[in-house]
Amino acid sequence: MSMPYVNRELSWIEFNQRVLEQAQNPGLPLLERVKFLAITASNLDEFFQVRVGSLTLMRRSARQRRDPSGQTPVQQLQAIRRRLLRFMEDQYRLLDELLGALAPLGLTLPRLSALPAATQEQLATYFHSNIGPLLTPLAIDPDSSPPLIPALQLILIARLTCDDTGSTRHVLIPLPESLGRRVAVETPGEAQSFVWIEDLAARHIGSLFPGETVAATATFRVTRNGDIAVQEEDAIDLAGEMEDVLAARKTADTIRIELGPRMSRELAKVVHQVCATGTEETYRCPGPIGLAALMDLAFTPGFDHLRDPDWPAQASPDISPAETVFEAIARRDVLLHHPYESFEPILRMLDEAAVDPDVLSIKQVLYRTARNSRIIDALIRAAENGKHVTVLVELKARFDEARNLNRAEELQRAGVQIVYGVKGLKTHAKICMIVRREAGRLRRYVHLGTGNYNESTARLYTDISLLTCRPEYGADASLFFNAVTGRSKLLRFQRLVPAPTEMKPRLLSLIASEAERARRGQPARILAKVNSLQDPDIIAALYDASAAGVEILLNVRGICCLKPGTSKKQKNITVISVIDRFLEHARIFSFLNDGDPEIFIASADWMGRNLDRRVELMIPIEDARARRRLMKILETLFRDNTQASRILADGSSQKLSPAPGEKPFRAQEQFYREARRTAKAREHERAMRFEPHLPHET
Repeated sequence: MSMPYVNRELSWIEFNQRVLEQAQNPGLPLLERVKFLAITASNLDEFFQVRVGSLTLMRRSARQRRDPSGQTPVQQLQAIRRRLLRFMEDQYRLLDELLGALAPLGLTLPRLSALPAATQEQLATYFHSNIGPLLTPLAIDPDSSPPLIPALQLILIARLTCDDTGSTRHVLIPLPESLGRRVAVETPGEAQSFVWIEDLAARHIGSLFPGETVAATATFRVTRNGDIAVQEEDAIDLAGEMEDVLAARKTADTIRIELGPRMSRELAKVVHQVCATGTEETYRCPGPIGLAALMDLAFTPGFDHLRDPDWPAQASPDISPAETVFEAIARRDVLLHHPYESFEPILRMLDEAAVDPDVLSIKQVLYRTARNSRIIDALIRAAENGKHVTVLVELKARFDEARNLNRAEELQRAGVQIVYGVKGLKTHAKICMIVRREAGRLRRYVHLGTGNYNESTARLYTDISLLTCRPEYGADASLFFNAVTGRSKLLRFQRLVPAPTEMKPRLLSLIASEAERARRGQPARILAKVNSLQDPDIIAALYDASAAGVEILLNVRGICCLKPGTSKKQKNITVISVIDRFLEHARIFSFLNDGDPEIFIASADWMGRNLDRRVELMIPIEDARARRRLMKILETLFRDNTQASRILADGSSQKLSPAPGEKPFRAQEQFYREARRTAKAREHERAMRFEPHLPHET
């Protein structure tokens, strides 16, 4: 009998549905709802590029291999399409609702034809001055190869009629992303109105074609396969190979065509011919294409009252402004819960290291960084100050490859030693090691985390950071960097648990140990927080543990291929998913271990790609205070009855709500209040402490 298993792609769509439920929540401020709607569209763009792109390649190569749920690539693509058509109906129905609710509050997107004549004249002037000169029409010649259509960019298609001969032809007009999607309309008072740029362009593109009349226009957008990997076995110059991959994506197969609401059958036929696609790849949109552009609308200035109040990151109580970060870490391990606690200590540590004469070397893995990264700046400054700086830049971080290439070149020019990842694997571990000379000896300071070294996403994602100078962790960090930069083996470490060599076997062993305790009648419990749960071996082990009587509580934000249920192997498993203002990103695992819990944080999810095909780290937490705090974080998330959903056996979810007589409880709000309360208490404590100035010793 096959193992109960939910298809990965359909599970992901159900996750995106939970994000859409946030946008549908009437209790949220309107622009927060707009933001979540934009996120669902952005998520969907990447889903098509990567997952649907991969399945489309399998279908075209006639591969019939079934996934663990028993479906072939063709069956998966059919199921995805059926589910997404319903999903898109929900999106556009909600868009109409949100725009209708915003209009009376002074934020409108009216139809161009509904505007007064004077306003339309102003917009015409704007088009001719600021939009028309940037447009580049692409002629469609039946006797020549079709023009290259940029991916994920709005395209106008127009049918033109010659005024003299009456003959017709078609042209494509890409609308550059630099123009944005909205054009402001002058309105009285504080109200703000905008029109969609595609509507304005469609109205006035006739000026680009003298002697011809625009007979019809419509919009469409192309999504291309982004699942193109570098052939590392043959790669001599990985950076050069990655540039080839980026170029290949521009001409990759089309895997989705989105047609605008006024697209006629005739124009749609031309689009299909140009893009070499059919109805299977076509999605008709009842409203504006590319709803990810709504993110800009969500942050329109002057409407703060339609957004959530700010939750500013709090200072860590464990690091005083009067001391260096190294002094704080030397005192004891520091655990940070982002974004409730600021990412600043990690930035400060690197800033301090760059100028500290006692710092000799810095080694760090960079997977995704911010656009204007203080971390990159600090590493450059450190190299310029004579520190030995080594950075592993992961060029295979999908859709960040171009930025990482540029950053790597920038670091290299400053004298940083660059390593471009590990052959055949993605390096996804979050680790930084700083070696400092203290009292004639070397001490290693290590940062280990669940999130990227990205100060922008550190304000939006929930993650855990551990700062430590425990000798065993420092020794393991050295071995880790020696392995990934020197191409040696990832051997067993004293404390850290690496993938792809040790993490999965260790997790399976930990799960099996809990199952064995349950069989002996001892208490047994597993709590885990991951972004995704897909690995069949881990799922099978969890089913066995459940059948043995282990209580299993899983907090899975996104993909969950495990099926909760009522059978013996499923009945002791509860799965929830928390979707709230911050993206849940931390990975935390706890195994009861006969009353002495083993607690870990990790860079890896419980997915085959993380456990078998990536360089990852799982970190045991030894500090008693940090262990208690992580347990409290896990337990708090399982108390949420306002932002959590229970995952059901078919992969869908059911939003939780307070039981009769139960108070509403929101985990993220609780975390913010705790961080604020702790920071204020420590600030008060410092204010009450008198520290005299002592005479300077000579």
